[in-house]
Amino acid sequence: MNFTILGSGSGGNCAYCETGQTRLLIDAGFSLRQIRQRLAGLGRAPENLHGILITHEHSDHIQGLRMLCDKLQIPVYCNRLTRDEIQRSTRSAIDFKVFETGSTFEVGDVVVETFSVPHDAQDPVGFLLRTPAVNIGFLTDLGHATKLVIERVRASHCLVLESNHDVRMLQDCPRRPWSLKQRILGRHGHLSNAAAGDAAEQLASADLRRIYLGHLSSECNTPELALEAVGQRLSNIGATHIALEVASQATPCSTLSL
Repeated sequence: MNFTILGSGSGGNCAYCETGQTRLLIDAGFSLRQIRQRLAGLGRAPENLHGILITHEHSDHIQGLRMLCDKLQIPVYCNRLTRDEIQRSTRSAIDFKVFETGSTFEVGDVVVETFSVPHDAQDPVGFLLRTPAVNIGFLTDLGHATKLVIERVRASHCLVLESNHDVRMLQDCPRRPWSLKQRILGRHGHLSNAAAGDAAEQLASADLRRIYLGHLSSECNTPELALEAVGQRLSNIGATHIALEVASQATPCSTLSL
């Protein structure tokens, strides 16, 4: 099993998961050219994908979807409201495989569990991917970590967790209007470093081995602040076995191979 975050941030989000039988993208928030280049760095190509899982319809998660699907006819897995919004914005003949939020389905040897997350999209979801080797939790955009969210990813061995902003940096940012700051800070906005630390502390277990901190704001956060906030919370409870890595917008993360 190989898992790589190809890139994560306000400008684009995309990850790659490969098992013995199945190759998936989670979101497609870069251009087809960028996705192809980043997969090529792993010795892979989009032509060999078995599907694309979509968390929600915001452009930083679906930017490359139309070109990928127009050229390669890759199946796209999303819920009905997300499908409807993608159809309105792309007007492309995508091969949608529609699931109901909260349901579980299989793509090859990967079992995909879906659940609702609080974010300002039509029907945003998180995922727990159960592969033969490891369980991967996926929480990329959410305003707060509900009890449901925590319980649904508790079985994760590897977790992608949003750590979008430092609250003070966001509040002091002169380039962002107050209305945008309110949206980001709201319960359907994005997780702060402190909120990510709280979620990580709740999820810490002997089985959880790695957390990727994702969707960092380029203006209102730094990798150092995110690592310090989450790392300190884990250190306080003695969960020093959990490796932390910050996902980059510009380059893929290190590959988790099992």
